[in-house]
Amino acid sequence: MKKNLRSLFSLFLVAGALQVQAQEEMVDKIVKEANENSKLEELAHEMVDVVGPRLVGTPQMKNAHDWAVKKYDSWGISAENQEYGTWRGWERGITHIDLVEPRVRTLNGRQLAWSPSTGKKGVTAEVVILPEAEDSTAFAEMLSSVKGKFVMISVNEPTGRPPYNWEEWATEKSWKNMQESIKETDSLWRNRIQNTGYGYRELPKALEEAGAAGIVTSNWSHGFGANKVFGAYTNDIPTIDLALEDYGLLYRLAENNNAPEIKVVAQSKDLGEVPTFNTIARIEGSEKPEEYVILSAHFDSWDGGTGATDNATGTMVMMETMRILKKLYPNPKRTIIAGHWGSEEQGLNGSRAFVKDNPEIVANVQALFNQDNGTGRVKNISGQGFLHAYDYIGSWLEPVPQEIKSEIETSFPGTPSSGGTDHASFVAAGAPAFMLRSLNWSYWDYTWHTNLDTYDKIVFDDVRSNVILTAIMTYMASEDPETTSRERAVLPINRRTGEQMTWPEPRDAERKGGLD
Repeated sequence: MKKNLRSLFSLFLVAGALQVQAQEEMVDKIVKEANENSKLEELAHEMVDVVGPRLVGTPQMKNAHDWAVKKYDSWGISAENQEYGTWRGWERGITHIDLVEPRVRTLNGRQLAWSPSTGKKGVTAEVVILPEAEDSTAFAEMLSSVKGKFVMISVNEPTGRPPYNWEEWATEKSWKNMQESIKETDSLWRNRIQNTGYGYRELPKALEEAGAAGIVTSNWSHGFGANKVFGAYTNDIPTIDLALEDYGLLYRLAENNNAPEIKVVAQSKDLGEVPTFNTIARIEGSEKPEEYVILSAHFDSWDGGTGATDNATGTMVMMETMRILKKLYPNPKRTIIAGHWGSEEQGLNGSRAFVKDNPEIVANVQALFNQDNGTGRVKNISGQGFLHAYDYIGSWLEPVPQEIKSEIETSFPGTPSSGGTDHASFVAAGAPAFMLRSLNWSYWDYTWHTNLDTYDKIVFDDVRSNVILTAIMTYMASEDPETTSRERAVLPINRRTGEQMTWPEPRDAERKGGLD
């Protein structure tokens, strides 16, 4: 009997050793493939430079979905575009903006997404500052003054130098004075907007109804040359966004009664109602095909730049991970899905639709790994409020190379995300979904939703590091003999409200967007 027990124990030891050896060999192969045969630069060029920005409802977004399916097919991976709703179709054309009075100068700007077109001939008109009124009644009486004019509705920034530049070079007194000037200017402009009786979304429509020729904005991102570029709220007149420098020029000319005029050519096409998609790729599981490891990244972007760090980099991580695993680990224990979500920027619509439409998949998610916030190395992983997340996340991180995992901070059990990016859609449904949060690389000021979010901002060494991390964790999650626990932790008290936090509720997607 003792001999049999010793033999059995020896077999367990041998089996365990073989498993560890196989694990180490797979990790080594993943690291080697990611470093020596990387396709990241190829993916980035094709997605960012050739396809370009991926605004929901545009032909470029559909081109991106089709490109991804073909790319997966070239790697022997099954993929398809799954329609989940419709959106207002729109295609950006040429934007050209010129100051024509009191002198000639080409201005740096662009029409906002979904802006109405000026046609090829364009529109030439005087530029005026939003009228200043004591209250909404007075503003209504002043509205007729904007007829036939381009109206500036953004604050004129007191400085075009970012805060870090002031902190580095200015005297303490000078920086303090500038901070006070910024605070006062922002306050006065907020009051000016408030006194119109309209919010920022409603004001352009009111000016349009009053006969304005167009709307001029400048949404500075507090970095040299960087503007946030979002969508227009007008139905018939163009909305353009100017760089801080040129917006300030027009503002000063108008403020000093120099009667500036601009010519705006902002061509675009309204394409009516068009379908919206998620691209879903999958490597079928061999032992537990009904359980899933999901690689998650939103595919869409705003179109001021080309969506390089928001979120081509996250998309590249997941596509490259799928390529590597298909090559090295073609028969995973669990099914591995890559979800490239549409219309995240308008409210997590693609991932929310997938969660709503695929309850059988969501109920059997082993883990989801999401990457979104820029090009940097992964710095933080939260347990998202799952009580036992430490146990499985910790074990999956164990074989990750030390130079990668040593930089990662973890927080367990953490608290559930209620929005912001796509893992939150799955967390709300109770699925163990985790954000791989990255280092900043000046993301918020320089590339998040800006005109500067382009190929040259990608830090490929960091993205490669994230591929290695994601591929190893996906492999470990697939191989794990245990199914992950979904038990929720007792959430803490919200410091702001003083009330206990509650788990977020699932929400359906916007299935018919931009059409009202």
